[in-house]
Amino acid sequence: MIDLLLEFISFTGFYNMQLNEAIMIVVACFLLYLGIAKKYEPLLLVPISFGILLVNLPLGGLMQPETNGLLGGLFYYLAKGLELGIYPPLIFLGVGAMTDFGPLIANPITLLLGAAAQLGIFLTFIGAFFLGFSAQQSGAIGIIGGADGPTAIFLANKLAPELLGSIAIAAYSYMALVPIIQPPIMRLLTTKKERNVVMEQLRDVSKTEKVLFPIIVIIITGLLLPAAIPLLGMLMFGNLLRETGVTERLSKGAQNELNNIIVIFLGLTVGAKATAAYFLTPDTIKIIILGLIAFAFGTAGGVLMGKFLNLITKGKINPLIGSAGVSAVPMAARVSQTVGKAENPNNYLLMHAMGPNVAGVIGSAVAAGILLSILN
Repeated sequence: MIDLLLEFISFTGFYNMQLNEAIMIVVACFLLYLGIAKKYEPLLLVPISFGILLVNLPLGGLMQPETNGLLGGLFYYLAKGLELGIYPPLIFLGVGAMTDFGPLIANPITLLLGAAAQLGIFLTFIGAFFLGFSAQQSGAIGIIGGADGPTAIFLANKLAPELLGSIAIAAYSYMALVPIIQPPIMRLLTTKKERNVVMEQLRDVSKTEKVLFPIIVIIITGLLLPAAIPLLGMLMFGNLLRETGVTERLSKGAQNELNNIIVIFLGLTVGAKATAAYFLTPDTIKIIILGLIAFAFGTAGGVLMGKFLNLITKGKINPLIGSAGVSAVPMAARVSQTVGKAENPNNYLLMHAMGPNVAGVIGSAVAAGILLSILN
């Protein structure tokens, strides 16, 4: 009887637990706390955190590959959608169906803010290269600065799949921490007068403009950067479904059922990539630090471009909306609104900030296309 009990104990996770696995379980629980209690990007942080938790429980075998004709673990198969580059473009399909490009069309100069906010991507690419990462790894790390989780996953999977877990968790963590990271940078780089600028109401955008916009954008960007077509193509297709007025059922399906399913699969399998042996390395610490630098420079780039536009338009642009040039939609736009309203209760920047915010989604996908074209 004792022998049977000892044999049972030897097959439990408690008996086989390693220190690094215990550390990862604590990390997973902390991220769950941030997602649930603090509500930091919960729709993604909760699945990712739970994926980390599940894959680091000893003997679970969720990521066990096929061996000698035996079936692999559940996440081994679900992760194929990640490894084959299927999930990120489908996320972009849902984002496109949920996004109104009207503010960008109404004020196209805000496209420059979205472009300037990609500064962090390229500066961090250079910094990572000098820290000893390969050119491909540096490109995958730099994209964290766009604050765009699906794009970071897409690029990491193409250029540096060995860093996928670290890059994805860093990207989504900084997306979740947008309300904490951005405001100090925004206040540091702007004057009180600039933060008080009240912008004019945006013009009405016609249905024709909204329908033509995704078609024109994908033709131009697709011809210029074919590597960006998987992401931008799905983004613009989703937006076209939204704006045509004749595909409402497809648009709602992309926004809701399809998007929710893909978010679950994407989050769990990204978390499943963060095994203890893979995640607890010096390179992971470097990636997390570089990701923060990338995001800070991206925010700064957008704000500084906002200051420049404020200057040339003689005070018509509030530089705070430049921080929304990173593509954390719509959280970054809400931060612009919150900081602006704190300075001037009569200031309503949300719709103005949505212009650079959606431009940032396009900008990060274009940046990914540029890096793929050069490095892949």
